[in-house]
Amino acid sequence: MTAPNRNTLWGRTIADELAAAGVDAVAVAPGSRSTPLTVAVAEHPDLRAFSHLDERSAAFFALGRARRTGRPTPLVCTSGTAAANFHPAVIEADRARVPMLLLTADRPPELRDSGANQTVDQEQLYGDAVRSYRSLPEPAPEPRRLRSLRTTVCRSVAAAEGTPAGPVHLNVPMAKPLEPTPVEGDVPDDLAERAPLAVEGRDGPFVTTTAGRAQLDETDAERLARTLTDADRGLIVAGPASRPTPDRAAMARLAEATGFPVLADPLSGHRFGHDGPWLCGGYDSYLDADGWPDPDVVVRFGASPTSKVLRHYLRDADARQFVVDPAGDWSEASFTATDHVVADPSSVAAALADAVDRAPAAWRDRFRAAERVHWNLTAEAHGERPFEGSVAAAVAAAAPDPSTLFVSNSMPVRDLDRFAEPRAADVTALGNRGASGIDGIASTALGAGSATDDPLLLLLGDLAYYHDMNGLLAVARCGVDATIVLVNNDGGGIFHKLPIESFDPPFTGQFRTPHGLDFEPTGDLYDLEFERVADPRALESRIAESAATDGTQVLEVQTDAEKSHRYREELHERTCEAVADALTQ
Repeated sequence: MTAPNRNTLWGRTIADELAAAGVDAVAVAPGSRSTPLTVAVAEHPDLRAFSHLDERSAAFFALGRARRTGRPTPLVCTSGTAAANFHPAVIEADRARVPMLLLTADRPPELRDSGANQTVDQEQLYGDAVRSYRSLPEPAPEPRRLRSLRTTVCRSVAAAEGTPAGPVHLNVPMAKPLEPTPVEGDVPDDLAERAPLAVEGRDGPFVTTTAGRAQLDETDAERLARTLTDADRGLIVAGPASRPTPDRAAMARLAEATGFPVLADPLSGHRFGHDGPWLCGGYDSYLDADGWPDPDVVVRFGASPTSKVLRHYLRDADARQFVVDPAGDWSEASFTATDHVVADPSSVAAALADAVDRAPAAWRDRFRAAERVHWNLTAEAHGERPFEGSVAAAVAAAAPDPSTLFVSNSMPVRDLDRFAEPRAADVTALGNRGASGIDGIASTALGAGSATDDPLLLLLGDLAYYHDMNGLLAVARCGVDATIVLVNNDGGGIFHKLPIESFDPPFTGQFRTPHGLDFEPTGDLYDLEFERVADPRALESRIAESAATDGTQVLEVQTDAEKSHRYREELHERTCEAVADALTQ
């Protein structure tokens, strides 16, 4: 490797080691101080550079791509507020355990605290949200320093992908010249000859990290299995997953071995891709029905479930509850769980499946009966009186096999939770449930779509659409096609679920916040095909047509937030009553 100056050498070394560590793409925002990094990743034959004009959108795009692949898409930006705009996505990556690597260019140390333009304190900028932080040494054509740089890059990729996965921050100070301008004597002509290892690296990553997995030993597996074997009313709860493709086979084996129902959050990786009789998706509608019995043992995987009904059901149950987490973190905010199992979820499921000795019980049949009641009632509702829940149901039903389905927070993910019927189709459902914000939704979805040739569906509300319209530029700049289903209820419909709804004012002006915006012009602005779908009953066929069509289509469904919320309540009451009646027969 030759270089016209030390900054170019530094940037090329970083890019070379990223590619050697298995990185295949980088998200880049334009800027001057990051020039050596930008040029290096843009010119590297094994890296794809996704260019973004907005740093916040770039960070969420990288987050989405990593959600889909399980590997980081490094971020490059210039100094100053550019790096601060990464912060919302860093928080989400931290809370959701998504790998992320941030390369923030910085002014040289002597300019700090000097009033120099575009110079801010970037040391530990993201606080404890990152798995590790390091400010790289200033570029220099020194063998030991180059070996240190290669080692740091490899270790940073490994740390981002570790247990728990998450963000890693490398601050990269550089002095001018930043462009690949030749500087006589800056990089010795014989450097590669004198230090080939430092300059050329190895055949593969400079440092290979082998990560072990925490597993149950045989004695512990048998002890836990005895508890499951003795249970009459056991449950398996699969919350939102941090891995893009959790081990479906291990979950199926555990469900079959125990006879326990699996309550699968739509973002767990298990709501879709299974067809077993143990799979449940309608629990949000019937767990609070009169007379519904408590479980006596619960095995919990993943993050806290989306469903408030399910969370409260587990909170109030007098049951032995095992929370499985590979990193030893606590993901149960009601603090009623009794056991903390620090081990890899797949190995736990497999070990328990091998050790449990029981036959399927009538308990599972109770859930199957309740599931039939729920899905029959909701099917009638979608056919006779479509509402916002019908939109989520249509999206889930129409998602191609295979496909990626990204869902926004607030009401869309809750509607998907209650109204998305389980399917055997290979649908990878994703969402930003780490910090549960509505920022960066479009960008995250498009990032996920960039990682696969599978069709991409995005379900979001009008506020999330408005909040990240900048991210729609990635459709053209990054070459991502999508079917975007936009639920436009003119404001924050989720606030109808809160007690503040009874206080108006200030409810309408300060919480529901109607905006009156017409989103159709975004079609011309971002080269999208925009269509209003008047009847949600036609949505399923339109989604299927869009998924099979090139380009990006926005299918807007205009709804009434208050009427939809009232109908959700009515349908919930009808389901609970029907389930309670079925239990007494």
